[in-house]
Amino acid sequence: MTITHDVAGDGPAVVLVHSTVCDRRMWDPQVPALTAAGYLVVRCDLRGFGDSPVPDGPYDNARDVLDVLDLLAIEKTALIGSSGGGRVSLELAARWPHRVYALALLCGAVADHEPSEELRAFGGREDELLEAGDVEGATELNVATWLGPYADDATRAHVRRMQRHAFEVQLAATEEFPPVRTPVELSAVTAPSLVVAGRHDLIDFREIASRLAAGLPGSRHVELDWAGHLPSLERPEVVNDLLLDFLADTRPSH
Repeated sequence: MTITHDVAGDGPAVVLVHSTVCDRRMWDPQVPALTAAGYLVVRCDLRGFGDSPVPDGPYDNARDVLDVLDLLAIEKTALIGSSGGGRVSLELAARWPHRVYALALLCGAVADHEPSEELRAFGGREDELLEAGDVEGATELNVATWLGPYADDATRAHVRRMQRHAFEVQLAATEEFPPVRTPVELSAVTAPSLVVAGRHDLIDFREIASRLAAGLPGSRHVELDWAGHLPSLERPEVVNDLLLDFLADTRPSH
């Protein structure tokens, strides 16, 4: 299955992989800036998000994104991943390092992280609300948890729409299939990396960022003192500048 994706611009490829609170629409503020800077921008919906249907069996998110690259005849790309999309991007960069020339992880997740008490409590509360049929309550819990204090009402409404849609799509499925996750060896990543954390995010993701920055070759670690878990939505102009500076330093010469 080829997951839903769209393409804009021309130049070196940049693939955007969304947070699992959102879908590919979360990158609306980034696409114009990246295309204006001379990049071919691809954004995709992981299975069960946005316009991609729920999986009908075990599935491999990193392989799905790689399949999009193959379909578009993209030999090498930069990957920008947010949260769960960061986990997918990191895995792709480790499994197929020759396909990735730069890696940016915005509050990225990793498959082998042991969740904090706070993150476990969030997951438990979300499960309770969904089991009780309170999709609205579960949606509001996610909006409150994952956006930092400086996110405006329009941003909160945007995240609310994406999260609500994901719940509706996934809850309508008759069977749930887990993703296949391949253990990541950080030293296998050859692309230079940018690792971004938000000071108002859960401690889990700040700790993950520190761990990734220490383990990824040639990494740059930035903590944004104003950000929650979704900085590219909270202050897109600041994050756009950060990403464009990073991409300019790693842009292929041909």
